[in-house]
Amino acid sequence: MVGIIIASHGEFAEGILQSAGMIFGEQENVKAVTLMPSEGPDDVKAKMEKAVASFDNQDEVLFLVDLWGGTPFNQASSLIEEHKDQWAIVAGLNLPMLIEAFASRFSMNTAHEIASSILDTAKDAVKVSPEELEPAEETSATPAAQQGSAGAPGKFEYVLARIDSRLLHGQVATSWTKATNPTRIIVVSDEVAQDELRKKLIQQAAPSNVKAHVVPIHKMIDLAKDDQHFGGQRALLLFENPQDVLKAVEGGVPLETINVGSMSHSTGKVQPNKVLAFDQDDIDTFAKLKEFGLDFDVRKVPADQRGDMDEIIKRAQEELNKQN
Repeated sequence: MVGIIIASHGEFAEGILQSAGMIFGEQENVKAVTLMPSEGPDDVKAKMEKAVASFDNQDEVLFLVDLWGGTPFNQASSLIEEHKDQWAIVAGLNLPMLIEAFASRFSMNTAHEIASSILDTAKDAVKVSPEELEPAEETSATPAAQQGSAGAPGKFEYVLARIDSRLLHGQVATSWTKATNPTRIIVVSDEVAQDELRKKLIQQAAPSNVKAHVVPIHKMIDLAKDDQHFGGQRALLLFENPQDVLKAVEGGVPLETINVGSMSHSTGKVQPNKVLAFDQDDIDTFAKLKEFGLDFDVRKVPADQRGDMDEIIKRAQEELNKQN
């Protein structure tokens, strides 16, 4: 029997598994994996590996995840890299999809078969009442102005530059792309540019109408200076850390504001709020960025209120001083 892993941000996976059990009955070889606020990508991956190990048949595994490009999706993608011929992922989890997957296991023996068979059910389950609210089918193509004009004379327009240790994930692929409408998402990182698997996951996580690229810092500096090929292109830049931002700015990438979304905790860092962690090098780097005239927009998602970066760094410095 095909094993099924249901994975989500928060307790959604456990809740929908309970709901499906009430309708279809309790199931074997099914596990719920949750990403809780205090956890990170490695925690989710470990839970998924443990879930797979518990299945009777570990050759056929289907991942049903909540959000394309989110952390559960990214970690599932990294796991199936060595099992592409047998494992599969379906994003956009809903209850009809899960029930259909349970039913399909009685007649289908592979994860690929089930993944393909449940898509129509999942899509057809999304309805609206009254029916007049259903939007008319689109008949026209996306306007050229919205698509951008690659190759036209001119430079990039920078719609967002963001520091996020998770780089391209659900909050970026959904909230920030809708708010800024980029034509390209560019991950700027020397480290990631050398990692073929991470590059591939980033490209997979991008929304369907946006091109995703991974470039080393020196390449981004060259692209920023090119005024012949990027007219009409709206760039959303993603950096893992403030040090990479500083190198890019020092090299001539013309940024005015940096969105500070997430900086992961590690040994030697302090955490003045829930999503940002600093060591002394981070604090010194932000000071240098401020000298370059950059403003700091501290928000996880567009709807959040902006945090006070000066106050956050002040608290971080005080905590670091206490450690020394």
